[in-house]
Amino acid sequence: MSLSIDYYFAPQSPYAYLGHLRFWDIARKAGAEVRVLPIDLGGKVFPVSGGLPLGKRAPQRQAYRLLELRRFSEWLHVPLNLEPKYFPVPGDDAARLIIAVDLQDGAHAAMSLADSILRAVWEQDRNIAEEATLAALLAERELPAARLEASHSQAVQERYETDSQAAVDAGVFGAPSYVVDGEIFWGQDRLDFLERRLKGG
Repeated sequence: MSLSIDYYFAPQSPYAYLGHLRFWDIARKAGAEVRVLPIDLGGKVFPVSGGLPLGKRAPQRQAYRLLELRRFSEWLHVPLNLEPKYFPVPGDDAARLIIAVDLQDGAHAAMSLADSILRAVWEQDRNIAEEATLAALLAERELPAARLEASHSQAVQERYETDSQAAVDAGVFGAPSYVVDGEIFWGQDRLDFLERRLKGG
């Protein structure tokens, strides 16, 4: 019996970006199902978990964040613009688009689009809060343009709210978080632990 992984992430998160492809590769090698769950981290999760948006964090924490991102970028050989032009950026529209693709085209397509959205922020200096950017990212992945309109539907909004609440109920407090049978692995730097968990069944 294959395992299922609840993948809670924010589509503008640098740590989700750093771990996205590694996580996907680990899941595929383990034959695990990925449930693609973009969440409202700042609006729904942080208020009940004690998290703070970047601008409200202490200067020491902000400075260390940049140092750590640079370290991981160099260690993983993943290009990353430490201070992209369009960040901080609202991730709600991008999250809803990923959900719309997941609902219509499946998890593989949703993971592919999420990769493009994360790269847009952290490699390409593109504004994922602009509809034109999201439309272009859909086209680049050869996904139907109609998914953009679908992302504004009530069904997608309800799914976004449900998944965000599910993250809270699961004890998630940051992103990315990978949850297997109720066990949380928080952060791309915990992917080794996740991989061992999957190998253990």
